[in-house]
Amino acid sequence: MTDKRIYQIGLTMINGVGDILARHLLEALGDVEAIFTEKRHLLETITGIGPAISAEIQKADVLQRAEAELAFAEKNKIDCHFFTDDSYPMRLHQCEDAPVLFYSKGNINLDVPRVISIVGTRNATNYGKELTEALLRELAVHFPDLLVISGLAYGIDICAHRSALQNGLPTVGVLAHGLDRIYPAVHRNTAVEMLQQGGLVTDFPSGTNPDKQNFVKRNRIVAGLSEATIVIESSEKGGSLITADIAFSYGRDVYSFPGRVKDEQSKGCNKIIRENKAGLITCAADLIASLRWETSEKPATSPQQASLCFEDENNHPIVALLKEKKELHINQIAISLNMPVRELSAQLFELEMNGEIKTMPGGMYKLIK
Repeated sequence: MTDKRIYQIGLTMINGVGDILARHLLEALGDVEAIFTEKRHLLETITGIGPAISAEIQKADVLQRAEAELAFAEKNKIDCHFFTDDSYPMRLHQCEDAPVLFYSKGNINLDVPRVISIVGTRNATNYGKELTEALLRELAVHFPDLLVISGLAYGIDICAHRSALQNGLPTVGVLAHGLDRIYPAVHRNTAVEMLQQGGLVTDFPSGTNPDKQNFVKRNRIVAGLSEATIVIESSEKGGSLITADIAFSYGRDVYSFPGRVKDEQSKGCNKIIRENKAGLITCAADLIASLRWETSEKPATSPQQASLCFEDENNHPIVALLKEKKELHINQIAISLNMPVRELSAQLFELEMNGEIKTMPGGMYKLIK
């Protein structure tokens, strides 16, 4: 018996048949194998399938290439996810133009309760990188199983993946090419590390080059896998705005960090906020509140952290320090209090949620009162 996955992969290799038409074919014939065994004149009676496409379906090389792709996947421990499979992620399944089949490699659970996509410019500024790092550092305090999706590209993407790994969060890169390569090659080490704490996803077969149009196409997966998409930095016509528009069209939440009006890499963010396509956030607390994520359980408190917990917030060492210094970077606070940044983040987060302090751009903190 022919492995059914060959027909499933083959369906994605028919010239002229995209994801929506592929679903239509399956609905009409009831079974993926029937698409390839049905008589040609009957195929042509299906809406959207004329003589040209029916001829493409019955080309012998379609299933031959699919068989070769399955062999490649099995050899390299790559999983195939067809949209009727139980393994197909719930959020992506809800999207009309989601891939009928995609490939994944790594240790991935795409159906965890909380999934966000982080996107942004490839020409990230220090401001954008610091926002990304601070956001994930603060989110990791309360949501250690949060899944972070991005595109493994230069700039904000790779910063998001690396920050997720540093904070123990699983992270998945959506690729614009096959799993026979990593692009850009300089991100290979990060991609390998992600296989242990997340993984890689693509709907392109091996041998596919990272052509420009593929990056646009893969953005629907970045948006579709996620509960919310966060734009960190973007020029007025940045590729991350395409992802934001797709997420918006799916009815998903979109958020963005604002920037100064004349900063090139903030123009796109300010634009989608102004057009009411994205909610304005300045920190993790804003995102948590907007998404209504429950944070009833306080993060684990180490003995060193416990020493900083006071019933009277005004006597809190962080509050006292900021009263004296007005504004401080998180690293300066950590040095002053002799506390590791990750442990300090939990205290800063609690004070922020209590309305005592405010996160400023660049990892700076100051008192609200």
